[in-house]
Amino acid sequence: MTTATVHPWLASLLAGHASVPARPHDWVNRLRSDALERAHALTLPTIRQEDWRFTDLSPLYQLAFRAAAPAAAPAGLGLEPVIAPEAGARLVFIDGQFVPALSILASDGVVATTLGAAFDAHGDLVRSQLAQLAPFADDAFRAINTAYLADGALVFVARDAVARSPVQLIFATTQADVATHPRCLVVAEQGSEVTVVEDYVGLQDGASCVNAVTEIAVGPNAHVRHVRRQRESSASFHIATCAVRLERNASYRAVAVAVGARISRYNLNVVQAGEGTSCQLDGLALIRDRQLADTHSFIDHAHPHGTSRQLHKCVVGGHAHAVFNGRIMVRPGAQRTDSAQASRNLLLSRRAHVDTKPQLEIFADDVKCAHGATVGQLEAEELFYLHSRGLGERVARGLLTYGFAAEIVDRIPVPSIVESLRRTVLHETQGEALA
Repeated sequence: MTTATVHPWLASLLAGHASVPARPHDWVNRLRSDALERAHALTLPTIRQEDWRFTDLSPLYQLAFRAAAPAAAPAGLGLEPVIAPEAGARLVFIDGQFVPALSILASDGVVATTLGAAFDAHGDLVRSQLAQLAPFADDAFRAINTAYLADGALVFVARDAVARSPVQLIFATTQADVATHPRCLVVAEQGSEVTVVEDYVGLQDGASCVNAVTEIAVGPNAHVRHVRRQRESSASFHIATCAVRLERNASYRAVAVAVGARISRYNLNVVQAGEGTSCQLDGLALIRDRQLADTHSFIDHAHPHGTSRQLHKCVVGGHAHAVFNGRIMVRPGAQRTDSAQASRNLLLSRRAHVDTKPQLEIFADDVKCAHGATVGQLEAEELFYLHSRGLGERVARGLLTYGFAAEIVDRIPVPSIVESLRRTVLHETQGEALA
């Protein structure tokens, strides 16, 4: 390893690795050491790479970030709007550190605990899954996340268990100029069922960097519903990967909503590891000003009789820029695959910008696949109709925009989150003017 060739931003970020305490588990320390070595060897993504050509991370690389100071749970922290009262278990991490006082560990039919505790209580399970679904060999940000692995969240649902209440994972940033590396592992064994809510929220206005990795293993005939909300501060950066593996007849339903961050990038990779799987991926990016929100997804149909549905919507105002790259591959032998993908984009201003690229790669001959993309603005006739009914410009635009976004929001299986996002959409869109 030649440290002289390491990018200065990467070298600065990895310099804080020495402050991460060693674990009493050799395999964890080896994993972190391997990831650190790999992080030093990898190059950071730039617009010269095809997968990053629309997302310029140079503003991120110009900033220096430090490790967060010890977390606190002061009164009036401001988490109330994020908390889902339906959750039977809740893990709260403040600036990357677990806060027991704000968390609820008990739930029906599910183990929700920190990775630190799981290294002891569920060592074999964690070791068999961690960094297996989201390997770090070819991704600098995943390598950095794994190098900093000290704690995180484990959600484990045993065979045939049904978690009747959602499990909520909250990662809040309260300090400026810090980098955190949240890690989540969800394991649903055969025949089990669970809903996981993953929240990222910024509680300060300064710049910060969140580099998150989530791995979800869905066993045979198991069902996982996954809700992801990202509302970091408008000066922050959010880079995240979610990797999902579906065994025979498993199903995965996901809704991901991005509202915050100056630049956000979400990589969602779903691998069909058995026949008869089903996945539905819904996404919504709601951005304005000069925000950039980038979603890259990959659905890998590797076995017969797989079904996938994907609907991604972007609502873009101001000078904001939304990116969607959705890739679906049907491998040889994956016959009777049924897949459909749609990208729908709404521009609220003349300076708003969307780059969308739905892709199908089909190597089997008995399949049913479709994809499409649209980009447009609010219909003048619809605005006129609402004006004729006495609604002002601001309210009319807000209602029409909410109607566009509601198709995604209403698919969330947690009522309090649906209501919260309804208010967010109306608040974020009613002030936009077409200019």
